[in-house]
Amino acid sequence: MRNLDKYKGVIPAFYACYDEEGNISPERVRALTEYFVDKGVKGVYVNGSSGECIYQSVEDRKIVLENVMEAAAGKLTVIAHVACNNTKDSRELAAHAESLGVDAIACIPPIYFHLPEYAIAEYWNDISDAAPNTDFIIYNIPQLAGVALTMNLFAEMRKNPRVIGVKNSSMPVQDIQMFKEAAGDDYIIFNGPDEQFISGRVIGAEGGIGGTYGVMPELFLKIDELVRSGEIEKARKVQYAVNKVIYKLCSAHGNMYAVIKEILRIYEDLDIGGVRKPLASLVPADMPIVKEAAEMIREAKSSLLD
Repeated sequence: MRNLDKYKGVIPAFYACYDEEGNISPERVRALTEYFVDKGVKGVYVNGSSGECIYQSVEDRKIVLENVMEAAAGKLTVIAHVACNNTKDSRELAAHAESLGVDAIACIPPIYFHLPEYAIAEYWNDISDAAPNTDFIIYNIPQLAGVALTMNLFAEMRKNPRVIGVKNSSMPVQDIQMFKEAAGDDYIIFNGPDEQFISGRVIGAEGGIGGTYGVMPELFLKIDELVRSGEIEKARKVQYAVNKVIYKLCSAHGNMYAVIKEILRIYEDLDIGGVRKPLASLVPADMPIVKEAAEMIREAKSSLLD
């Protein structure tokens, strides 16, 4: 049986870090990595949705990962999302990630064209073959990718010995149960939707990867701790508080990640820039929402952490 302990726990999805001109900032990437080390999370998930990967070049994503690895070496589990919407670029990123020594690579399915399952499996296996010594994680996010990981496709992918599990961001919690029951303890299933962290963990996910963890890591670490100790009622209270914050983060004109980055800039003294177009930037009317969300986080940490 494989040792999957390094993947079990709270793994924030890493945010894109830009300079004032909107280019990738190596210094800010390293600063965000150090922030996560200081917070005590298990690892980071780099160049995924929260990293705005769909709007970045291959070179951008290499720069991000290189600087994460420089700051995270030996301190964090690093999972690199390497999928692009073509196999060639994805294989290039996979090989680059392996050369840096990441713990695992991850991939969404190809988007836009609706491919048959055998083509999706070939795409994933071709990418995995470019990193032959690195664990592979399937990223299931059907609401954005337009295609879901079926049980048949999951069974086909488990023929690849490098496949170790699924980052499941579909909304039905039952999907986690189905993947876990089919795969067993030799595979790891990550909860994706942050609003159901406790639900995913209780039904079988051994860890979580999420885009809002980074702005309130203490709260997700607390939920994880309480779930592990069987204190579900306490965990539920923290989850409810977290969800209220998430709803507030999503209520601005600006993209949720723009709100998160402004909270980090003001309240954590961590400036990682804004978001890349076509994601919507903050407008002046969003600033009360930023303040309200930050206050909600502060209050939750004050009242629910002990």
